[in-house]
Amino acid sequence: MQEQILDTIIIGAGQSGLAMAYYLKKINRNFLVLDGDKEIGGAWLKRWDSLKLFTPTEFNHLPGMHFPCPKGYYPNKFEVAQYLKDYVKEFDFNIKLKQVVFAIEKENDVFRVECQDDIFYSKEVVVATGPFHIPFTPSFSKNIPKEIKQLHSKEYRNPSQLQKGAVCVVGGGDSGVQIAKELANQNFEVILASDQNNFRSLPQSILGKTLWWWFEKTGLLSVKVNSKLGKFLSHQMQPVIGTNVKALLAKENVTKARRAIGFNNNTLEFKDYKSSVKNIIWATGYKPDFSMLKFDQLLDKNGYPKQERGICSQPGLYFIGLPWMYTRGSATLGGVGKDAAFIAERMKENQWYSQVDEKYLGQKSYKLNLQLSSV
Repeated sequence: MQEQILDTIIIGAGQSGLAMAYYLKKINRNFLVLDGDKEIGGAWLKRWDSLKLFTPTEFNHLPGMHFPCPKGYYPNKFEVAQYLKDYVKEFDFNIKLKQVVFAIEKENDVFRVECQDDIFYSKEVVVATGPFHIPFTPSFSKNIPKEIKQLHSKEYRNPSQLQKGAVCVVGGGDSGVQIAKELANQNFEVILASDQNNFRSLPQSILGKTLWWWFEKTGLLSVKVNSKLGKFLSHQMQPVIGTNVKALLAKENVTKARRAIGFNNNTLEFKDYKSSVKNIIWATGYKPDFSMLKFDQLLDKNGYPKQERGICSQPGLYFIGLPWMYTRGSATLGGVGKDAAFIAERMKENQWYSQVDEKYLGQKSYKLNLQLSSV
């Protein structure tokens, strides 16, 4: 094989991939970060313009570099993107942008990572693409006339994209509620469609302390996913944070409807309601897409990797940045560092794997230790 064989390739240059890069540099890995975007922080810049983090500055630090905003401040998407750019500049990571990965497979125990223009080889791969891949919309959305403006929340930037007239925001999570609030404040007639009858919302501060301060002090941020409480919390609908949903629904130009179920006779139908609208915003989440992984029995029935804190059955393949991968913070800006440190430590324990002469690759094997320990 004439191509250079790297120690590690990281797929994704978001916060998870960059936290992983930080720790790989500490253990002297020869690594490369690949990302399909044209710039660092691009995924953040593509989200709606008024987006702000739910977590204050003190909970947004990546390893080795503090987020440069005052304590108690809630950064916007532009500040997050700039922080990621500054982080890359500070640590001078080896990154290749505009590299969409189509396939990851093994050839003689070396990973082959295929992009649209290049092929890269490494002894380890860390998949840091996050959980948000394919925007989900219900099948009947394809039958809605073109005269009605439809956007997924991934495509929504600001109210100027919409036509005059009523807007239905479908989805009762943080994204849907934040967008509905923005549109209501711009005097749009808004229908918020969700099967949630009693929204659970939490303020950003309680008794002078941020909500995340309380989460940390009560131990909720460190609850493990495989504990009884973790299993319960990870399967619950997350409460809306920082938006007073009761006050939003009390506005004269906001109507609450149940789940959208179809479109007929120029009206959008809900479980309990019908209405004519000019715009629909689908804040209906995403489906995972790990089809680039060319390995059998690696994904569960929901399409997510079967792994324990980022470690899977395929030696040398790791995951980071998945929701509830280990704790509530596993997919957050300030929480990815702990999982990155854990994975790097496991790599360091298997240091021989990256140092073995290339001609012997595939002739040796080791039993992967899935025993988890705390960072």
